[in-house]
Amino acid sequence: MDYQDAFKSAVARVRAEGRYRVFANLRRYRGEFPRARWRTEDGDVRDVTVWCSNDYLGMGQKPCVTESMKGAIDDVGAGAGGTRNISGTTNYHVELERSLADLHQKQSALLFTSGYIANEATIATLGKILPGLIIYSDALNHASMIEGVRGAKCEKHVFRHNDVEHLEELLRAAPLDAPKLIAFESVYSMDGDIGPIEAICDLANKYNALTYLDEVHAVGLYGLRGGGIAEREGLLDRVDIIEGTLGKAFGVMGGYIAADANIVDAIRSWAPGFIFTTSLAPALAAGARASVEYLKSAHYLREQHQERAKTLMQRMRDADLPVMDSETHIVPLWVGDPVLCKRLSDALLDDHDIYVQPINYPTVPRGSERLRFTPSPAHDDEMFDQLIEALQEVWVRFKARRTA
Repeated sequence: MDYQDAFKSAVARVRAEGRYRVFANLRRYRGEFPRARWRTEDGDVRDVTVWCSNDYLGMGQKPCVTESMKGAIDDVGAGAGGTRNISGTTNYHVELERSLADLHQKQSALLFTSGYIANEATIATLGKILPGLIIYSDALNHASMIEGVRGAKCEKHVFRHNDVEHLEELLRAAPLDAPKLIAFESVYSMDGDIGPIEAICDLANKYNALTYLDEVHAVGLYGLRGGGIAEREGLLDRVDIIEGTLGKAFGVMGGYIAADANIVDAIRSWAPGFIFTTSLAPALAAGARASVEYLKSAHYLREQHQERAKTLMQRMRDADLPVMDSETHIVPLWVGDPVLCKRLSDALLDDHDIYVQPINYPTVPRGSERLRFTPSPAHDDEMFDQLIEALQEVWVRFKARRTA
């Protein structure tokens, strides 16, 4: 085996498909989101506007968050010093979990190092705890949920995206007394559509199933206190397990689940992805809690965020750009070709100081490549004008299609 050749060939295949990813070396300006400094491969530094950050509300820049993190470092130092079971639990972790449980109106919550790990570890562990479990997973679920389903090593069925009739057909075929889990998302972050939470909860009640809802792209952004789509629709009490992240709307890092105390205690006691991982740095827990608590009473930010997203979608429609339909804050612009998608992204950055990352396979299916914009309350009208002008220029230059 020529190991080096194998690795080079693997990368070459990605390049040949036009989906090789290049990291943009960015350094944000503190307090000036979405402005950032971009260091080119030649070592030059240029100011750019970031249009694809998942720090949807700019909370990573809020003084209440950064000052809380500084205070925690002054209090206990940098790292947690161990796993949660072995010296890695501090009051910062405990208070954050209480804050998250309150946000979702659940008895308990459990922190993980990322949303990915929260999904993978929790779903896989449910397969160990519930003998004979059958998992029903939406076709467009995130990769972390898919890995969790694989790790559960139990019977699984994939239902067509948001298709409750197909889901019921699958549920009906299983024994009523068999343990079941329906895993789905609230906001699907590449298309911007919303899962039918109430209809799925109705089916869960009818067929004796647990519900597992990924609210990663909704927490902080929807609901009166930022509890997500389930809160907005008055369904928090009907969802058994809610999973979220601290790295998007809350602007810090980490993931979590919120659920009944018995469920959380079981996951805490069984999940290798929790047991054997060094806990979040106390400073991250402190900053995340400050962000969660701030957003519980900052509904004005959510309103501003929704206005900016709707305005950008309309501006793109008015400019005859192929913006895809979206029910949420996600603004996807259709390209449909991986090579062209990267060319458009590169031109926007090189020639217009606008950074938006091309979204290619495996994040989205082949042939559905796109640019994904996430406008925040800090993106002002002048930035909108600059963006639309730049998009028009590159769309004409590269003869990109105008219809999705």
